[in-house]
Amino acid sequence: MYEYIQGQITELNPTYAVIDTGNIAYFINISLNTYSFLEGKEGAKLFLHLVVREDVQLLYGFMDKKEREIFRLLIGVSGIGANTARMMLSSLQPIELQTAILEGNVNILKSVKGIGLKTAQRVIIDLKDKIGKELDSSIPGFSETGSKKEEAASALIMLGFTKNAVEKTLNAIIKEKSNLSVEELIKIALKKL
Repeated sequence: MYEYIQGQITELNPTYAVIDTGNIAYFINISLNTYSFLEGKEGAKLFLHLVVREDVQLLYGFMDKKEREIFRLLIGVSGIGANTARMMLSSLQPIELQTAILEGNVNILKSVKGIGLKTAQRVIIDLKDKIGKELDSSIPGFSETGSKKEEAASALIMLGFTKNAVEKTLNAIIKEKSNLSVEELIKIALKKL
């Protein structure tokens, strides 16, 4: 709903910032990483996530889209709420969190206050593939064919085909012709599935 907010910082605390956008000031929950980023600045641009509950609407602000995306992935895990996700992003840098999840390092995740063994394991199981895909696409020199394949696979899986069947079919198509567009990959795969 809200993409970002930009304005003057009227109050800054390790857990929240108040941003004045011109006659309206917004109370925005932030992580310690975002606090460090904002410290000493007069103005700010924060990427937002709105949490709506029965009794309250809360804004969470992040220094960049990457941190916000990790927050959104974390709150998608059963048992992780917005405050726990913010605690995780306050205790660990986004890259440390990604690395811990990819490597399956339960101990690093357990070092965060409020995260036990079962929750740490659930985070790793639920997010390992999602974080892996996100990192792959952000690595310089990532194969264009790979990203086209991922996009085509995602579309085919959303259409109801199984992941294994989609992967095998796309791999076979790319072996024959590697310079196909996403649309061409999907059309050929639909004929073979």
